[in-house]
Amino acid sequence: MKVECYDENGAEVYEMIARHILQEVQVSRAVKDLNIYVDPREPVFIIVVRFEKAANPILLEDFADHELDSKANELFIRIRDETYLPDLLKKLWEIEGRNKVHQPSRFEVIIDDPKSDFKEMIVRDPQEDMKKKVYDAMFRIIPEGFRVIEHKNDGDILAMTCSDSLIKKEWLDKTDEMIEEMKE
Repeated sequence: MKVECYDENGAEVYEMIARHILQEVQVSRAVKDLNIYVDPREPVFIIVVRFEKAANPILLEDFADHELDSKANELFIRIRDETYLPDLLKKLWEIEGRNKVHQPSRFEVIIDDPKSDFKEMIVRDPQEDMKKKVYDAMFRIIPEGFRVIEHKNDGDILAMTCSDSLIKKEWLDKTDEMIEEMKE
């Protein structure tokens, strides 16, 4: 972790705040590196975070079998492992609608008139979950009032350039420079 600031005391305080927030959001072990550049005189705040790769996405085929009954126009899903059942129901309600999804038992789900393609359907993506947690931590670290934000997503690196006024090109260049340093 590196905090770059003209004021050494301010840099120490920001490092402490960042560490505390990473622990609070429970991503401190997943964050490989974190660099902050802050200059309240401009005002600009840049944060760049590199995080660990999470597990592979959980597909429907990983824990259930599904079969389309074309006569009844229904899709039957037989659950082999109910660990991801809440995630599956949430996903089905989002893409098919709650009124079309029925659950006669813990191990069966029936979808009336299915419209989606269920082959290789991602039920849960740990990488996206991790990215959301890291974004949550970054938004908590950004100083109050710095709500003009330009963000960049480069694989496992997330970056935000923040200010309370218009973002200058030189700050975006500084962000790109910090991203390239983190890739090395």
